[in-house]
Amino acid sequence: MRNQVALAKRAEELGFSALWFRDVPLRDPSFGDVGQVFDPWVYMGFMAAHTSKIALGTASIALPLRNPLHTAKAAASVDQLSNGRLLLGVASGDRPVEFPAFNIDPEKRGEIFRERVEVIRRVQHTSFEHVSWSDGELIGADLVPKPTTSEIPLFVTGHCRQSLDWIAKHGCGWITYPRPPHLQRLYVDKWRQEVIVQSGSEYKPFMQSLYIDLDASPSTTPSPIHLGFKLGRRHLIDLLDVLQEIGVDHIILNLKYGHRSAAEVVKELGTHVVPRFRARDSGAKLGGADHRLDAEVDRVW
Repeated sequence: MRNQVALAKRAEELGFSALWFRDVPLRDPSFGDVGQVFDPWVYMGFMAAHTSKIALGTASIALPLRNPLHTAKAAASVDQLSNGRLLLGVASGDRPVEFPAFNIDPEKRGEIFRERVEVIRRVQHTSFEHVSWSDGELIGADLVPKPTTSEIPLFVTGHCRQSLDWIAKHGCGWITYPRPPHLQRLYVDKWRQEVIVQSGSEYKPFMQSLYIDLDASPSTTPSPIHLGFKLGRRHLIDLLDVLQEIGVDHIILNLKYGHRSAAEVVKELGTHVVPRFRARDSGAKLGGADHRLDAEVDRVW
C-alpha cells in the first residue's frame, strides 16, 4: 500500500487502461487477504482526484452486503467526480465471516444479488419512481446524483449464483477467473453465444484476472502460483497474445504475490508489454509479435 498515488499516476502515464479496487470490508485472518485495505468508494474518490483519464473499476463490490441505494449513490458519485471513468464490477460475496456480520443469509445471496442489481440500475436512470425490494422501499424521493450516462457499465464477477444467460442479459460484460487458454477459449465462445442470444448485436467484453510474479529476467519460464504465474515478460507477452487471440478483452493484473517492488513491475509492464497491445489495438503492426499458444504456459497452469 506504499506510494499508491505515485503508482496510479505512473500507470496512467504508461497507458494502462484501468485501476481496479476490491471490496473487502472485514479482516478475516483465515482468508489472508484484505484487498487494498481502504473502503473502495472512499479510495476511488481519492484516486479519482489524483488521476485524469485512467478508468476506475471495482472488482468487485459485494452487493448483498450493502444497501442498494448506498451502492447506487456511491457509484454515481465516483462516476461524476471522475468524469465518467467508473466501471462497476459486482459480486455476491464469498467470505463466510461477512454474511452474519451484515445480517445476510448466505444461502439467499444469489437472490439478493439479482434484486440489488435491479434496484441500482433502476434508480440510476429514473426520477422519483416507486421502487421496492425485499428490505426497502423508495417512494416520494429520488436518488442523486445520477451518473454521467444513462447507466454505469455493470460487470458481473464470476457467476454470483446466476446462470450465464442471466449474466449475458443483465450485465455489460463478464469478469471471470484465469484458466488454461484452451479451457478459457471454451468460456469465451460460450459467452459470445449467450450474448448474441440475449442482446443481439451488442458487444459485451470478456474480462479476467491474472496474478503475476514478474521475474527480473525477461526469459524466465512460467511456474504456477495461485491464480497465475511467476514468469518473465517474454512469456507473459506470449500468454497475453494467446488470451487476446481467443477473445479475452481485458486482463486485470494483480501483483500481490510479486517479489519485486510494484514500481519496478509497473515500469517494466508499461515500457515493454502495454505498448505492444495498445499499438495492436490501434491497428499498428508490431515486428516480432508472437501469436502462438505457448505449450509450456498451457502445461504448467
